[in-house]
Amino acid sequence: MGKADSVFEVIGPIMIGPSSSHTAAAVRIGQISRAILGEPVNKAIIQLHGSYALTGKGHGTDKAVIAGLMGFDAADERIRSSIEIAKDEGMVIDFQKVDLGDDYHPNTIRLLIEGASKSHFEITAISVGGGNIGVIEINGLPLRLSGEYHTLISIHSDRPGIVAKATSIMAKNKVNISTMYVSRQRRGGLAAMAVEMDQPLPPEAVSELANEAQIVRLIPPIY
Repeated sequence: MGKADSVFEVIGPIMIGPSSSHTAAAVRIGQISRAILGEPVNKAIIQLHGSYALTGKGHGTDKAVIAGLMGFDAADERIRSSIEIAKDEGMVIDFQKVDLGDDYHPNTIRLLIEGASKSHFEITAISVGGGNIGVIEINGLPLRLSGEYHTLISIHSDRPGIVAKATSIMAKNKVNISTMYVSRQRRGGLAAMAVEMDQPLPPEAVSELANEAQIVRLIPPIY
């Protein structure tokens, strides 16, 4: 065995449910998706791929991801009845088993979610073991974020200056960058950026960037 960075990689997270990869991770995927949406979820299509599609029901993945979309954490007793709670509060839910192809991790969930304001996102995320997750796509754009750090997300037109503006904002606020990932559909099309940071960035610090981008989100660590 290699050296673990955290005891949670050995014993797993505190949680309700039988599986850190299929239950706790699914809660975290729901939580980070809700944070990206930026408001309560009114509608959710949850597409389960690979092992999630085959064994997720038995591991409570369906209840877990809805619990995360409701804002519950992995140790919340309400996970067991999260689907009923969500429906009682008016959330429209549709679970689908899908085959996204061999290029996708066997523990993949794709969420198509909509909020009260009709804002909507397509978020693809994976479980990588021990309750750890990774978001790999937002609105079809490749990204990489773990949910373990304060994270700045931007979706914007592909043009010079956006990345420089974001890093200058962080430097001005003495925020250290842990990881940065950028991608684009095509030259001049939509682009995406995810910056994981060691310190929180004040919300007002991104107002300049918000004027330059279609979507800007500050995501706290997801526990």
